[in-house]
Amino acid sequence: MKTRPEEAASRSLRQLLLQRSDWFEDRVLKAAPRYGYRFVTPAMHRLFAHMPAKPVSISELARRLAVSRQAVHQTVAAACRRGIVELIDDPEDGRARKVRFTARGMKMVKSASLVVRGIEAGLERCLGRKDLATLRRILAKTW
Repeated sequence: MKTRPEEAASRSLRQLLLQRSDWFEDRVLKAAPRYGYRFVTPAMHRLFAHMPAKPVSISELARRLAVSRQAVHQTVAAACRRGIVELIDDPEDGRARKVRFTARGMKMVKSASLVVRGIEAGLERCLGRKDLATLRRILAKTW
C-alpha cells in the first residue's frame, strides 16, 4: 500500500499506525493457506498474536485484546475445533481454565514466524536497514 507523503501528513498518527497494522496482518493472513492454515480468521490472528508461551486465561486475553470474554471464548472455541489451541485446567484455580497452543498450534506459530521474517525483510528492502531500525527503536520505546 503506497501512501504519498502529502496524504500521510494529513492523517493522524493513529490512522497511520492502524493502516500499517492492517497492512501487516493482511500479509500474514494471505500467507496462511500456503502453510495449511486457510481457516485462520482475523480474530484468530489477533488472538494468537496476544498469546504468551505459557497458558493464559480467557479473561486475560480479553483484556489484552480489549474485547469481551464472550468474543474471546468464541474465537478460542473455533481455534480449539481446528486443533490449534486447547483449554486446560488452571492448576491455581480449580474452577478456571486456561488457553494454550497445541503441538499443531506451535507448528503454526513457527510458520507464522517465517512469514513475519519475510515481511520484515521486505520492509528492510523498501525502507532501508537504517529506517527499519529507527522504526523498531521508536516503537519499542515506553509511551
